[in-house]
Order: sequence, then structure tokens, then C-alpha cells
Amino acid sequence: MTASYIGHPSDGSHTYQDAEHQSYDMDNKNTVPDDGMEAEALAAHERNLRRGLTQRHVSMIALAGAIGTGLFLSLGGSIATGGPLGTLLGYFFIGLIVCCVQYALGEVTAFVPVTGSFVRHAELFCDPALGFALGWNIVYGNFLSVPSEITAICVLFGFWTDVTDVAWILVFIFLTAVVGCLPIRYFGEELTPLSQMEFVFAALKIMLVLGVILMGLIIDLGGVKGVDRIGFRYWKNPGPFVEQYATGSLGNFLGFWSVLINAVFSFAGVESIAMAAAETRNPRVAIPKACKRVFARVTMFYILGVLVVGMLVPSNDPNLGDDSGTAATSPFVLAAQNAGIKAVPSIVNAVVITSAFSSSNQALLAGTRVLYGLALKGHAPRLFTKTTSWGTPICCVAIYVCMSFLSFMALSDGAMTVFWWMVDLVGCGVLISWSAVLLNHVRLRYALHIQGIDARRLPWHNSWTPYTSAIGLFFCQLLLLTNGYSVFIKGNWSAAGFVTGYLDIALIFVGFFGWKFIKKTKWVTLADLPLDDILVAIELNPDEAELPSTGYIRYISWLWD
Repeated sequence: MTASYIGHPSDGSHTYQDAEHQSYDMDNKNTVPDDGMEAEALAAHERNLRRGLTQRHVSMIALAGAIGTGLFLSLGGSIATGGPLGTLLGYFFIGLIVCCVQYALGEVTAFVPVTGSFVRHAELFCDPALGFALGWNIVYGNFLSVPSEITAICVLFGFWTDVTDVAWILVFIFLTAVVGCLPIRYFGEELTPLSQMEFVFAALKIMLVLGVILMGLIIDLGGVKGVDRIGFRYWKNPGPFVEQYATGSLGNFLGFWSVLINAVFSFAGVESIAMAAAETRNPRVAIPKACKRVFARVTMFYILGVLVVGMLVPSNDPNLGDDSGTAATSPFVLAAQNAGIKAVPSIVNAVVITSAFSSSNQALLAGTRVLYGLALKGHAPRLFTKTTSWGTPICCVAIYVCMSFLSFMALSDGAMTVFWWMVDLVGCGVLISWSAVLLNHVRLRYALHIQGIDARRLPWHNSWTPYTSAIGLFFCQLLLLTNGYSVFIKGNWSAAGFVTGYLDIALIFVGFFGWKFIKKTKWVTLADLPLDDILVAIELNPDEAELPSTGYIRYISWLWD
């Protein structure tokens, strides 16, 4: 059995349980027996969560979650805000931050693979109060992610039919509930309907992105009959940047900066790759590989997609910033329509709908597992520890289904308007999560330094990650503070903009200081962490690498393995 970490639910102490069921007190570095509450939590954890996910399944879930409406729907708003070059630079910049996050996440998760990932890591390396606040931030973020995807589905169906949004909302809430109640093995077993469906959804996304890039190049180079060669025409007129709130270089920079929160939303989901670490086979091998590969694929798809869209659609196209709530705002649909290709818009729209539904499933899976972990720790009502006989945290699923009814806000304010609110709220929550991942890694590396332990003993390590984690953490904080800058510009105040830009920061502070005051928690003393004991347990019980793909599969498996 792979080692797992559990924290004490009441006093803030920490226990790491190795493969031999021996526990190390994280506060005094002495070996101690499990108390009743810890044993109960561990028993529930091991009994109710099954190791049904492989590296391929973890990669698929993260890939399906990260490539979604952020690429297919919100990209149009980014082009209109920052221009083709401003958007390209914005997505590239966020891609670099994601690289820092993924490598940090891989190193820490390979060291301590637990369900809840960086939320539980924050308790181990930082402060139990931070773990509490982060856990609820993730729960809250996924509360919003599910209805945001359902809202996007309403937008997309509006491209075809005038059927009321109520019908689509109810249908997809029901489907989300059904998926959430299925056992985890339905995501992991190779021949189950859900695993096949998720695999098909992920494959459709990959094929759609590759197909759209190819289509874009054909259109751009004049390969469509009756359509002139476009080249970089729109980079010259209306121009590579869009000025925001000022003129000249400052306006161009503000346009670029305004794109970043949309880019963060687009990349949201990559950090969830380790959320189900305790349900993953050989997590110390599988999670690091998945972190590297998912980052590389998602970044490549986004950068190429942004580049192609920036060549095909002018930033001043009125449909890009349209809040009417139809899929005509999708830049890929606009590009096909402008080229006179009649069938492609509907094909793109259909695949994007499957993409949004798949992303909703991913958010539900990640959110329910974090809430379940919080309940095991006593950070959430014990009601949420209740599972079905097949291991699904049913009460966690139920609360997420209830929160999905937030989708009905689209009926009063317009689906696209609500979607942009969700983009800002989810984007801020993602920045907080990324900050936590990077802080955990900085603290782990510093603890190794203090104790004189060679970092090369970690299951996965990179010599440059201590520096990239610090740099990434700085920029995440800068983005959090400046995300809603536009509301402070004279004549541009918006209550909705202020709330969506800064609500998450207030919530994380309330959660942290509230729990710290109630439980009297303290920051973890890094010198006292039993890192050497944990490393010895890892070295005595190494994970086995999965066998590589064979035959023709090895030539195409790079897309999902």
C-alpha cells in the first residue's frame, strides 16, 4: 500500500502513515500510535476510496478539464480585449506560470500522494488553518465551475435552437448528478461506459483543436475557394494590440494585462491532476509524468489555437464581445462562418458542448474528493464522509448538484454575462490554488535545506524548481491583487466587477484567520518535520512504473498518456 498522509482533525497535529502502518507525529518527530479518531479517518479513507485510476486516466481527466470553454468560448473575449498579439503573449505568460505550478505539484505529490493534493499538503508544510481555507476555496471554486460549464452549454445550444435555457439547464444538471453518483472505477476501468465516454470526450477535444488549427491554416493561406489569403492581415489592421483605458504603450500593456485572468480560467483544471492521488495506482510514478505531459499538451494546444484565431478573426469583430448569449461569440465558429464553411460551425459547436460537459464532470470529481477529504479531517460536517457501498461520497455529490442550480442566473442576466462573472470568480480561485501549490513546494524544499537532506532523494526532483516556484508565486500574487484593476479607473466602477475580482481574496482570509482563531493553529516548524522517516518509507516501498504502450498505440499514445 502506498504511504498516505492524514492530519489530526482537532488539534492541528499531523501524522504521516507509511506503508507499514507506522505513524510519525509531525509535531514532535516521535513515532506514535494512531489515536481513535485518526484510525477511524484512515480506515474510512482506505476503505471507501479505491485505487482505480492509472496514469492515462489521470491525464485524461486533467486534459478533459483543462481544454474546455476557456479555449472554445472565452478566447473570443480575450482577442477583443488584448488583440491577437496581446492575447498570444498573455496565454504564453500564463503558460509559463502553469509550468512552474505543474512541476512544483509533481514534486510534492510524488513525495506525499494523498487525496486532496495541495490542500492536504498545506496542512503538512504550512499551517492547518491554510489547509482549511484552501480546501473550502477549492470546494467553492468547483461550486462555480459546474454551473459555469452548464451556463456555457446553454450559450452553445443557443446557436441551433430557440428552446428555453431552462430545459438545457435541467437536462445537464440531471446528467451531472448521474455521473457524480457513479463509482470511481467507472472513470478508471478500461471497458466501462463512463471511462469510454470520458476518453471519447478528451479525444474529441484533441481532434477538434488539431482540426481547427489545420482548418485555420488552410483558410489563412487561401486554401478555401473564394476566400482570399489572409496571412497576418488582422495584425496590421486593426492591429496586434487593443488599447484599454489609455493610449499608446500603456494602453497596449493594460490590454495585455486584462487578458491574463481569461487565460488563467482557460488553464484552470491542470492543478486538479493530483486531486485523486490516493485513488491512483503508483502515484509517485504516474502523477509526475502526468503533470509534465498535461502541461506540455495543454500549453501547445492553447498557444497554437490563440495564434490561429488571432490570424483569422479581427479583434474589432463585434461578435467577439457580444453578450447576447449565443455561440456566435466563439472565435472558431466565427472563423468558419467568415470563410463560408457551412458545416463546420455546427460540428465545432457539437464538440464544444461535449467539452463543456466533460469539464463539468471533471470539476465535480475534483470538488467532491476535496470536500470528502475536508470532512475526514473534521474541516467539514461529518455528513460529507458518508459514502455509497461502491465508494462514492454521495453527500458531497448531492451538495454539488444543488449548487449547479446557480446556472439559473443565466435566465435573468443573460447566459454570456453570467459566464463572464464565472470566469472572473473561477480565475481568482485558480490563482489562489496555484499560489498554494507553489508555496507548498517552496516550504518543502526549504525544509529539506534546513534538515540537510539532499533533494535528490525525493521521488521526483528538478534542480531549477526552487527558483521557478518562487517566481511563479510572486506573479500569482501580483495577478490576484491587480485582477480587478479596471474598477478603480475613473468612470469605470462596477460593483459586480469588484466582487468577482476580489471576493475570493476576502474568503481565503476569513477562512484562514477564522480557523486559526478557533483552533489556535500554528505554522509548522520545518525543522521538526520527519522528512527523513518519510523518505526511508518511500525508498523501502517504491512504486512500480507502468509498462509502456506497444504496437501502433505507442505512436499515438503521446496524446493522452
